[in-house]
Amino acid sequence: MISPDRPTRVRYSVLILLCTLAMITYLDRAMYGSAKKDMMEAVGRKEEDFFWVLVAFQLAYACFEIPTGWMGDTFGPRKTLLRIVLWWSFFVGLTGFAGLPTGDAIIGFGALIALQFLFGAGEAGAFPNMARALYNWFPATERGFAQGALWLSARFMGGLTPFIWVLLVELGGLSWREALWLFAGVAALWCVVFLWWFRNHPREHRSTNSAEQVIIETGRDPQAAHDGVPWRAIFTNRNVWALCGMYMVTNFNWYFLMYYLPKTLKGQFAAWGTSDGGKLMLALLGGAPLLIGMGGCLLGGVLTDRYIRRTGDRKWGRRVFAMMGYAMAGIFYLTATGFTDNLWMFAGCLMLVGFSNDFIMGPSWAAAQDIGRRYSAIVSGTMNMVGNLGATLGNLITGLILKSYTEDGTVQPAGYVALFTLYGCVYFLGVGAWLFSDANKPILAEPEAVIGSDPEREDYKEPTT
Repeated sequence: MISPDRPTRVRYSVLILLCTLAMITYLDRAMYGSAKKDMMEAVGRKEEDFFWVLVAFQLAYACFEIPTGWMGDTFGPRKTLLRIVLWWSFFVGLTGFAGLPTGDAIIGFGALIALQFLFGAGEAGAFPNMARALYNWFPATERGFAQGALWLSARFMGGLTPFIWVLLVELGGLSWREALWLFAGVAALWCVVFLWWFRNHPREHRSTNSAEQVIIETGRDPQAAHDGVPWRAIFTNRNVWALCGMYMVTNFNWYFLMYYLPKTLKGQFAAWGTSDGGKLMLALLGGAPLLIGMGGCLLGGVLTDRYIRRTGDRKWGRRVFAMMGYAMAGIFYLTATGFTDNLWMFAGCLMLVGFSNDFIMGPSWAAAQDIGRRYSAIVSGTMNMVGNLGATLGNLITGLILKSYTEDGTVQPAGYVALFTLYGCVYFLGVGAWLFSDANKPILAEPEAVIGSDPEREDYKEPTT
Protein backbone atom coordinates (compact mmCIF):
# COMPACT_ATOMS: atom_id res chain seq x y z
CA MET A 1 0.00 0.00 0.00
CA ILE A 2 1.37 3.44 -1.01
CA SER A 3 1.88 5.90 1.83
CA PRO A 4 -0.33 9.01 1.50
CA ASP A 5 2.86 11.11 1.74
CA ARG A 6 4.54 9.23 -1.11
CA PRO A 7 3.43 10.46 -4.55
CA THR A 8 1.68 7.97 -6.77
CA ARG A 9 2.94 7.64 -10.34
CA VAL A 10 -0.30 7.40 -12.27
CA ARG A 11 0.91 10.03 -14.74
CA TYR A 12 3.37 7.49 -16.14
CA SER A 13 0.60 4.97 -16.83
CA VAL A 14 -1.22 7.77 -18.65
CA LEU A 15 1.95 8.38 -20.65
CA ILE A 16 2.12 4.70 -21.60
CA LEU A 17 -1.50 4.78 -22.74
CA LEU A 18 -0.88 7.86 -24.89
CA CYS A 19 2.35 6.41 -26.27
CA THR A 20 0.38 3.34 -27.34
CA LEU A 21 -2.05 5.59 -29.17
CA ALA A 22 0.84 7.37 -30.89
CA MET A 23 2.06 3.96 -32.09
CA ILE A 24 -1.37 3.04 -33.47
CA THR A 25 -1.63 6.42 -35.17
CA TYR A 26 1.58 5.84 -37.09
CA LEU A 27 0.77 2.21 -37.82
CA ASP A 28 -2.37 3.32 -39.65
CA ARG A 29 -0.48 5.97 -41.63
CA ALA A 30 2.91 4.37 -42.28
CA MET A 31 1.24 1.39 -43.94
CA TYR A 32 0.74 3.63 -47.00
CA GLY A 33 4.40 3.23 -47.91
CA SER A 34 3.93 -0.53 -48.25
CA ALA A 35 0.27 -0.83 -49.27
CA LYS A 36 0.03 1.81 -51.98
CA LYS A 37 0.95 -0.52 -54.86
CA ASP A 38 -1.83 -2.97 -53.96
CA MET A 39 -4.31 -0.14 -53.34
CA MET A 40 -3.64 1.48 -56.69
CA GLU A 41 -3.85 -1.81 -58.55
CA ALA A 42 -7.19 -2.43 -56.87
CA VAL A 43 -8.61 0.86 -58.19
CA GLY A 44 -6.94 0.57 -61.60
CA ARG A 45 -4.38 3.37 -61.35
CA LYS A 46 -0.58 3.63 -61.55
CA GLU A 47 1.35 3.65 -58.30
CA GLU A 48 3.03 6.98 -59.05
CA ASP A 49 -0.41 8.66 -58.83
CA PHE A 50 -0.78 7.67 -55.19
CA PHE A 51 0.54 11.03 -54.04
CA TRP A 52 -2.94 12.47 -54.73
CA VAL A 53 -4.26 10.17 -52.00
CA LEU A 54 -1.60 11.49 -49.62
CA VAL A 55 -2.43 15.08 -50.53
CA ALA A 56 -6.12 14.47 -49.72
CA PHE A 57 -5.25 12.93 -46.35
CA GLN A 58 -2.80 15.68 -45.34
CA LEU A 59 -5.12 18.48 -46.47
CA ALA A 60 -7.99 17.18 -44.34
CA TYR A 61 -5.61 16.47 -41.48
CA ALA A 62 -4.46 20.09 -41.60
CA CYS A 63 -7.89 21.69 -41.96
CA PHE A 64 -9.41 19.96 -38.92
CA GLU A 65 -6.50 20.44 -36.49
CA ILE A 66 -7.73 23.68 -34.93
CA PRO A 67 -11.39 22.64 -34.54
CA THR A 68 -10.34 19.40 -32.89
CA GLY A 69 -7.80 21.19 -30.72
CA TRP A 70 -10.59 23.53 -29.60
CA MET A 71 -12.72 20.49 -28.75
CA GLY A 72 -9.92 19.12 -26.57
CA ASP A 73 -9.45 22.39 -24.70
CA THR A 74 -13.21 22.86 -24.29
CA PHE A 75 -14.56 19.35 -23.64
CA GLY A 76 -11.37 17.64 -22.50
CA PRO A 77 -9.03 15.22 -24.27
CA ARG A 78 -10.91 12.14 -23.03
CA LYS A 79 -14.06 12.64 -25.11
CA THR A 80 -12.14 14.16 -27.99
CA LEU A 81 -9.57 11.39 -28.33
CA LEU A 82 -12.30 8.74 -28.18
CA ARG A 83 -14.13 10.45 -31.04
CA ILE A 84 -10.89 10.79 -33.03
CA VAL A 85 -9.83 7.16 -32.75
CA LEU A 86 -13.29 5.68 -33.41
CA TRP A 87 -13.70 7.92 -36.47
CA TRP A 88 -10.33 7.13 -38.00
CA SER A 89 -10.51 3.38 -37.31
CA PHE A 90 -13.89 3.32 -39.11
CA PHE A 91 -12.44 4.91 -42.25
CA VAL A 92 -9.30 2.78 -42.15
CA GLY A 93 -11.63 -0.22 -42.20
CA LEU A 94 -13.64 1.25 -45.09
CA THR A 95 -10.44 1.82 -47.07
CA GLY A 96 -10.05 -1.96 -47.15
CA PHE A 97 -13.03 -2.08 -49.51
CA ALA A 98 -11.34 0.07 -52.18
CA GLY A 99 -11.61 -1.56 -55.59
CA LEU A 100 -14.49 -3.83 -54.60
CA PRO A 101 -17.90 -3.67 -56.32
CA THR A 102 -20.80 -2.15 -54.42
CA GLY A 103 -23.95 -2.91 -56.37
CA ASP A 104 -23.45 -1.64 -59.91
CA ALA A 105 -20.47 0.56 -58.98
CA ILE A 106 -16.88 0.02 -57.86
CA ILE A 107 -15.14 1.90 -55.07
CA GLY A 108 -12.59 3.49 -57.40
CA PHE A 109 -9.81 6.05 -57.27
CA GLY A 110 -12.11 8.98 -56.55
CA ALA A 111 -13.77 7.12 -53.70
CA LEU A 112 -10.33 6.16 -52.33
CA ILE A 113 -9.34 9.83 -52.26
CA ALA A 114 -12.62 10.70 -50.51
CA LEU A 115 -12.09 7.98 -47.92
CA GLN A 116 -8.59 9.22 -47.20
CA PHE A 117 -9.85 12.78 -46.86
CA LEU A 118 -12.34 11.57 -44.25
CA PHE A 119 -9.64 9.48 -42.58
CA GLY A 120 -7.46 12.59 -42.34
CA ALA A 121 -10.36 14.65 -40.97
CA GLY A 122 -10.93 12.00 -38.32
CA GLU A 123 -7.32 11.65 -37.24
CA ALA A 124 -6.76 15.41 -37.10
CA GLY A 125 -6.19 16.64 -33.60
CA ALA A 126 -4.83 13.38 -32.21
CA PHE A 127 -1.42 14.78 -31.28
CA PRO A 128 -2.68 18.19 -30.09
CA ASN A 129 -5.10 16.41 -27.76
CA MET A 130 -2.36 14.10 -26.58
CA ALA A 131 -0.30 17.24 -25.94
CA ARG A 132 -3.20 18.69 -23.93
CA ALA A 133 -3.48 15.46 -21.93
CA LEU A 134 0.24 15.61 -21.15
CA TYR A 135 -0.09 19.26 -20.15
CA ASN A 136 -2.80 18.25 -17.67
CA TRP A 137 -0.83 15.31 -16.31
CA PHE A 138 2.81 16.45 -16.25
CA PRO A 139 4.67 19.34 -14.58
CA ALA A 140 6.51 21.77 -16.84
CA THR A 141 9.94 20.28 -16.15
CA GLU A 142 8.85 16.83 -17.38
CA ARG A 143 6.96 17.88 -20.51
CA GLY A 144 9.93 17.66 -22.86
CA PHE A 145 10.58 14.11 -21.69
CA ALA A 146 6.89 13.18 -22.01
CA GLN A 147 6.65 14.65 -25.52
CA GLY A 148 9.89 12.93 -26.47
CA ALA A 149 8.53 9.60 -25.25
CA LEU A 150 5.30 10.16 -27.18
CA TRP A 151 7.09 10.84 -30.45
CA LEU A 152 9.60 8.06 -29.79
CA SER A 153 6.66 5.66 -29.67
CA ALA A 154 5.15 7.06 -32.85
CA ARG A 155 8.43 6.78 -34.71
CA PHE A 156 9.03 3.27 -33.37
CA MET A 157 5.81 1.96 -34.85
CA GLY A 158 6.15 4.00 -38.01
CA GLY A 159 9.60 2.53 -38.55
CA LEU A 160 8.47 -0.99 -37.74
CA THR A 161 5.41 -0.88 -40.00
CA PRO A 162 7.19 -1.85 -43.27
CA PHE A 163 8.62 -4.90 -41.48
CA ILE A 164 5.22 -5.78 -39.99
CA TRP A 165 3.65 -5.41 -43.42
CA VAL A 166 6.10 -7.84 -44.99
CA LEU A 167 5.48 -10.36 -42.19
CA LEU A 168 1.67 -10.07 -42.39
CA VAL A 169 1.13 -9.66 -46.13
CA GLU A 170 4.13 -10.69 -48.24
CA LEU A 171 5.16 -13.63 -46.03
CA GLY A 172 2.16 -14.19 -43.75
CA GLY A 173 -0.52 -14.55 -46.40
CA LEU A 174 -2.92 -11.80 -45.33
CA SER A 175 -4.37 -9.63 -48.07
CA TRP A 176 -3.78 -5.89 -47.86
CA ARG A 177 -7.48 -5.50 -47.06
CA GLU A 178 -7.29 -7.92 -44.13
CA ALA A 179 -4.25 -6.08 -42.80
CA LEU A 180 -6.16 -2.78 -42.78
CA TRP A 181 -9.12 -4.38 -41.02
CA LEU A 182 -6.74 -5.80 -38.42
CA PHE A 183 -5.20 -2.36 -37.84
CA ALA A 184 -8.66 -0.79 -37.46
CA GLY A 185 -9.57 -3.44 -34.88
CA VAL A 186 -6.46 -2.68 -32.81
CA ALA A 187 -7.44 1.01 -32.67
CA ALA A 188 -10.97 0.16 -31.55
CA LEU A 189 -9.59 -2.10 -28.79
CA TRP A 190 -7.41 0.76 -27.53
CA CYS A 191 -10.56 2.85 -27.08
CA VAL A 192 -11.94 0.35 -24.58
CA VAL A 193 -8.82 0.52 -22.39
CA PHE A 194 -8.62 4.31 -22.70
CA LEU A 195 -12.26 4.81 -21.67
CA TRP A 196 -11.69 2.65 -18.58
CA TRP A 197 -8.44 4.22 -17.33
CA PHE A 198 -7.95 7.77 -18.61
CA ARG A 199 -9.34 10.90 -16.95
CA ASN A 200 -8.87 14.50 -18.06
CA HIS A 201 -7.17 15.65 -14.86
CA PRO A 202 -5.21 13.94 -12.06
CA ARG A 203 -7.76 15.13 -9.50
CA GLU A 204 -10.47 13.17 -11.34
CA HIS A 205 -8.54 9.88 -11.24
CA ARG A 206 -9.30 7.55 -8.36
CA SER A 207 -5.72 6.26 -8.18
CA THR A 208 -3.83 9.56 -7.85
CA ASN A 209 -3.10 10.81 -4.36
CA SER A 210 -2.73 14.41 -3.22
CA ALA A 211 1.08 14.26 -3.27
CA GLU A 212 1.18 13.45 -6.99
CA GLN A 213 -1.44 16.11 -7.70
CA VAL A 214 0.73 18.70 -5.95
CA ILE A 215 3.75 17.71 -8.07
CA ILE A 216 1.72 18.10 -11.25
CA GLU A 217 -0.28 21.22 -10.41
CA THR A 218 2.02 23.37 -8.24
CA GLY A 219 2.27 26.85 -9.71
CA ARG A 220 -0.57 26.50 -12.21
CA ASP A 221 -3.48 28.83 -12.71
CA PRO A 222 -6.30 27.14 -10.75
CA GLN A 223 -8.85 28.11 -13.40
CA ALA A 224 -9.80 24.91 -15.21
CA ALA A 225 -12.51 26.16 -17.52
CA HIS A 226 -12.22 28.80 -20.23
CA ASP A 227 -14.01 32.12 -20.11
CA GLY A 228 -13.65 32.13 -23.88
CA VAL A 229 -10.84 31.16 -26.21
CA PRO A 230 -8.55 34.15 -26.94
CA TRP A 231 -8.53 33.54 -30.69
CA ARG A 232 -7.16 36.97 -31.51
CA ALA A 233 -4.30 36.58 -29.03
CA ILE A 234 -3.46 33.17 -30.49
CA PHE A 235 -3.57 34.11 -34.17
CA THR A 236 -1.67 37.39 -33.73
CA ASN A 237 1.01 35.96 -31.47
CA ARG A 238 4.49 35.99 -33.03
CA ASN A 239 5.59 32.92 -31.10
CA VAL A 240 2.65 30.89 -32.37
CA TRP A 241 3.42 31.81 -35.97
CA ALA A 242 7.10 31.04 -35.45
CA LEU A 243 6.10 27.57 -34.23
CA CYS A 244 3.88 27.19 -37.28
CA GLY A 245 6.69 28.20 -39.62
CA MET A 246 9.21 25.82 -38.18
CA TYR A 247 6.72 22.93 -38.11
CA MET A 248 5.84 23.55 -41.73
CA VAL A 249 9.52 22.95 -42.47
CA THR A 250 9.47 19.72 -40.47
CA ASN A 251 6.47 18.22 -42.24
CA PHE A 252 7.41 19.43 -45.72
CA ASN A 253 10.62 17.40 -45.55
CA TRP A 254 9.88 14.48 -43.30
CA TYR A 255 7.05 12.55 -44.93
CA PHE A 256 9.30 11.24 -47.67
CA LEU A 257 10.80 8.94 -45.03
CA MET A 258 7.44 7.39 -44.12
CA TYR A 259 5.52 7.38 -47.40
CA TYR A 260 8.17 7.11 -50.13
CA LEU A 261 11.33 5.53 -48.74
CA PRO A 262 10.14 1.88 -48.62
CA LYS A 263 9.24 2.00 -52.33
CA THR A 264 12.42 3.96 -53.11
CA LEU A 265 14.64 1.22 -51.70
CA LYS A 266 12.70 -1.49 -53.52
CA GLY A 267 13.07 0.37 -56.81
CA GLN A 268 16.65 1.59 -56.48
CA PHE A 269 18.02 -1.67 -55.09
CA ALA A 270 15.71 -4.22 -56.71
CA ALA A 271 18.28 -7.03 -56.56
CA TRP A 272 17.73 -7.25 -52.80
CA GLY A 273 14.06 -8.09 -53.33
CA THR A 274 14.71 -11.45 -54.95
CA SER A 275 14.80 -13.34 -51.62
CA ASP A 276 12.77 -13.34 -48.42
CA GLY A 277 15.81 -12.22 -46.43
CA GLY A 278 16.43 -9.37 -48.86
CA LYS A 279 12.79 -8.27 -48.65
CA LEU A 280 12.99 -8.16 -44.86
CA MET A 281 16.25 -6.22 -44.99
CA LEU A 282 14.80 -3.61 -47.36
CA ALA A 283 11.72 -3.37 -45.12
CA LEU A 284 13.90 -2.78 -42.06
CA LEU A 285 16.00 -0.18 -43.84
CA GLY A 286 12.83 1.46 -45.16
CA GLY A 287 11.63 1.97 -41.60
CA ALA A 288 15.06 2.57 -40.06
CA PRO A 289 14.96 6.42 -40.21
CA LEU A 290 11.86 6.33 -38.00
CA LEU A 291 13.39 3.73 -35.70
CA ILE A 292 16.61 5.72 -35.37
CA GLY A 293 14.45 8.80 -34.93
CA MET A 294 13.20 7.34 -31.64
CA GLY A 295 16.54 8.18 -30.07
CA GLY A 296 16.30 11.73 -31.39
CA CYS A 297 12.79 12.15 -29.94
CA LEU A 298 13.84 11.04 -26.48
CA LEU A 299 17.25 12.75 -26.44
CA GLY A 300 15.87 16.07 -27.65
CA GLY A 301 13.15 15.97 -25.00
CA VAL A 302 15.54 15.06 -22.19
CA LEU A 303 18.12 17.71 -23.15
CA THR A 304 15.57 20.52 -23.44
CA ASP A 305 14.17 19.70 -19.98
CA ARG A 306 17.65 19.44 -18.49
CA TYR A 307 18.65 22.82 -19.88
CA ILE A 308 15.53 24.46 -18.46
CA ARG A 309 15.96 22.87 -15.04
CA ARG A 310 19.50 24.24 -14.87
CA THR A 311 18.88 27.72 -16.26
CA GLY A 312 15.15 28.43 -16.03
CA ASP A 313 15.32 29.73 -19.61
CA ARG A 314 12.70 28.13 -21.84
CA LYS A 315 13.56 30.41 -24.76
CA TRP A 316 16.96 28.86 -25.50
CA GLY A 317 16.08 25.60 -23.77
CA ARG A 318 13.54 24.88 -26.49
CA ARG A 319 15.30 26.76 -29.29
CA VAL A 320 18.93 25.62 -29.34
CA PHE A 321 18.33 21.87 -29.66
CA ALA A 322 15.73 22.29 -32.39
CA MET A 323 18.10 24.49 -34.40
CA MET A 324 20.81 21.87 -34.09
CA GLY A 325 18.44 19.16 -35.30
CA TYR A 326 17.36 21.13 -38.37
CA ALA A 327 20.93 21.97 -39.36
CA MET A 328 22.02 18.34 -39.11
CA ALA A 329 18.98 17.08 -41.05
CA GLY A 330 19.71 19.48 -43.90
CA ILE A 331 23.35 18.40 -44.06
CA PHE A 332 22.49 14.69 -44.13
CA TYR A 333 19.87 15.11 -46.87
CA LEU A 334 22.44 16.89 -49.00
CA THR A 335 25.02 14.19 -48.25
CA ALA A 336 22.59 11.47 -49.38
CA THR A 337 22.55 12.95 -52.91
CA GLY A 338 26.04 11.53 -53.44
CA PHE A 339 25.10 7.92 -52.62
CA THR A 340 22.04 7.05 -54.72
CA ASP A 341 23.81 3.88 -55.94
CA ASN A 342 25.06 2.66 -52.55
CA LEU A 343 22.39 1.03 -50.37
CA TRP A 344 24.19 1.29 -47.05
CA MET A 345 25.43 4.88 -47.43
CA PHE A 346 22.11 6.03 -48.89
CA ALA A 347 20.09 4.40 -46.13
CA GLY A 348 22.61 5.52 -43.49
CA CYS A 349 22.30 9.19 -44.47
CA LEU A 350 18.51 8.97 -44.32
CA MET A 351 18.68 7.30 -40.91
CA LEU A 352 20.66 10.31 -39.69
CA VAL A 353 18.06 12.61 -41.26
CA GLY A 354 15.41 10.77 -39.27
CA PHE A 355 17.40 11.13 -36.04
CA SER A 356 18.14 14.81 -36.62
CA ASN A 357 14.58 15.73 -37.58
CA ASP A 358 13.16 13.94 -34.55
CA PHE A 359 15.63 15.67 -32.26
CA ILE A 360 13.30 18.69 -32.57
CA MET A 361 10.04 16.92 -31.71
CA GLY A 362 10.29 17.14 -27.91
CA PRO A 363 11.32 20.83 -27.90
CA SER A 364 8.68 21.73 -30.52
CA TRP A 365 5.66 20.24 -28.80
CA ALA A 366 6.87 21.26 -25.34
CA ALA A 367 7.23 24.84 -26.64
CA ALA A 368 3.64 24.68 -27.89
CA GLN A 369 2.57 23.70 -24.37
CA ASP A 370 4.70 26.46 -22.82
CA ILE A 371 3.21 29.10 -25.11
CA GLY A 372 -0.37 27.79 -25.08
CA ARG A 373 -0.67 26.55 -21.48
CA ARG A 374 -4.44 26.29 -20.81
CA TYR A 375 -4.94 26.58 -24.56
CA SER A 376 -2.16 24.14 -25.41
CA ALA A 377 -4.38 21.88 -27.55
CA ILE A 378 -5.44 24.84 -29.69
CA VAL A 379 -1.90 26.18 -30.02
CA SER A 380 -0.59 22.67 -30.74
CA GLY A 381 -3.40 22.21 -33.23
CA THR A 382 -2.55 25.49 -34.93
CA MET A 383 1.09 24.47 -35.17
CA ASN A 384 0.15 21.05 -36.50
CA MET A 385 -2.39 22.50 -38.93
CA VAL A 386 0.15 24.74 -40.62
CA GLY A 387 2.72 21.96 -40.38
CA ASN A 388 0.41 19.63 -42.25
CA LEU A 389 -0.31 22.24 -44.87
CA GLY A 390 3.46 22.02 -45.32
CA ALA A 391 3.10 18.24 -45.55
CA THR A 392 0.36 18.65 -48.16
CA LEU A 393 2.61 20.90 -50.23
CA GLY A 394 5.57 18.59 -49.63
CA ASN A 395 3.69 15.50 -50.77
CA LEU A 396 2.45 17.32 -53.86
CA ILE A 397 5.90 18.59 -54.85
CA THR A 398 7.56 15.29 -53.97
CA GLY A 399 5.07 13.31 -56.04
CA LEU A 400 5.40 15.62 -59.03
CA ILE A 401 9.22 15.60 -58.92
CA LEU A 402 9.46 11.82 -58.63
CA LYS A 403 6.84 11.31 -61.33
CA SER A 404 8.74 13.61 -63.69
CA TYR A 405 11.90 11.52 -63.21
CA THR A 406 10.13 8.14 -63.56
CA GLU A 407 11.02 5.94 -66.53
CA ASP A 408 9.56 2.46 -67.01
CA GLY A 409 8.13 2.56 -63.51
CA THR A 410 11.48 3.40 -61.84
CA VAL A 411 12.56 6.80 -60.49
CA GLN A 412 15.93 7.86 -61.90
CA PRO A 413 18.69 8.83 -59.40
CA ALA A 414 18.62 12.45 -60.60
CA GLY A 415 15.11 12.70 -59.16
CA TYR A 416 16.38 12.00 -55.66
CA VAL A 417 19.26 14.44 -56.09
CA ALA A 418 16.80 17.21 -57.00
CA LEU A 419 14.42 16.29 -54.19
CA PHE A 420 17.01 15.99 -51.41
CA THR A 421 18.67 19.25 -52.42
CA LEU A 422 15.30 20.96 -52.03
CA TYR A 423 14.76 19.31 -48.64
CA GLY A 424 18.18 20.38 -47.39
CA CYS A 425 17.60 24.02 -48.31
CA VAL A 426 14.19 24.03 -46.62
CA TYR A 427 15.70 22.64 -43.41
CA PHE A 428 18.18 25.53 -43.32
CA LEU A 429 15.22 27.93 -43.50
CA GLY A 430 13.84 26.14 -40.43
CA VAL A 431 16.96 27.01 -38.44
CA GLY A 432 16.13 30.67 -38.94
CA ALA A 433 12.45 30.20 -38.08
CA TRP A 434 13.37 29.12 -34.55
CA LEU A 435 15.04 32.49 -33.89
CA PHE A 436 11.57 34.08 -33.79
CA SER A 437 10.18 31.73 -31.11
CA ASP A 438 10.33 32.48 -27.38
CA ALA A 439 8.80 29.80 -25.12
CA ASN A 440 9.23 32.12 -22.13
CA LYS A 441 6.27 34.15 -23.39
CA PRO A 442 2.83 32.47 -23.24
CA ILE A 443 -0.08 33.86 -25.23
CA LEU A 444 -1.68 34.99 -21.95
CA ALA A 445 0.28 35.76 -18.81
CA GLU A 446 -0.57 33.37 -16.01
CA PRO A 447 1.42 31.91 -13.11
CA GLU A 448 3.19 28.65 -13.67
CA ALA A 449 6.34 27.57 -11.86
CA VAL A 450 9.24 26.22 -13.81
CA ILE A 451 12.06 27.84 -11.90
CA GLY A 452 11.68 26.73 -8.32
CA SER A 453 10.74 23.15 -9.17
CA ASP A 454 14.26 21.71 -9.25
CA PRO A 455 15.82 20.68 -5.91
CA GLU A 456 19.29 21.44 -7.33
CA ARG A 457 18.48 25.15 -7.76
CA GLU A 458 18.72 27.74 -5.00
CA ASP A 459 15.16 28.92 -5.61
CA TYR A 460 13.68 25.44 -5.08
CA LYS A 461 10.51 25.33 -3.00
CA GLU A 462 9.42 22.10 -1.40
CA PRO A 463 5.86 21.14 -2.47
CA THR A 464 3.40 20.87 0.38
CA THR A 465 0.14 18.94 0.50
